Amino acid sequence: MEDEHFEELVSEALDEIPRELARAIDNVVVLVEPRHEDEPDLLGLYQGVALTERDSHYAGSLPDTITIYRDAILDICDSDDDVVHEVLVTVVHEIAHYFGIGEERLHQLGWG
Repeated sequence: MEDEHFEELVSEALDEIPRELARAIDNVVVLVEPRHEDEPDLLGLYQGVALTERDSHYAGSLPDTITIYRDAILDICDSDDDVVHEVLVTVVHEIAHYFGIGEERLHQLGWG
């Protein structure tokens, strides 16, 4: 799959976020990278301060980042439909971390 097409899938997955939640997302950059250097099987990563943990010291902070790892996702998918699904799951999973939802709860909700 071409890089541009994969990035479009990430953009489309972001468009699937309910409007109320999307409006609450602030100071976040979403990136697409080939692979995480230290954890090559990692599909996505949220780095930042979750909304539930922010206080007055957060003001002026650099943007949080959500990174989606293209090659890791492509490695586990057998078809384009699988890629579309896995990109959506990964994007939702990382955005959930932004909102302070942990791994255990994400697994309970089926987004693990």
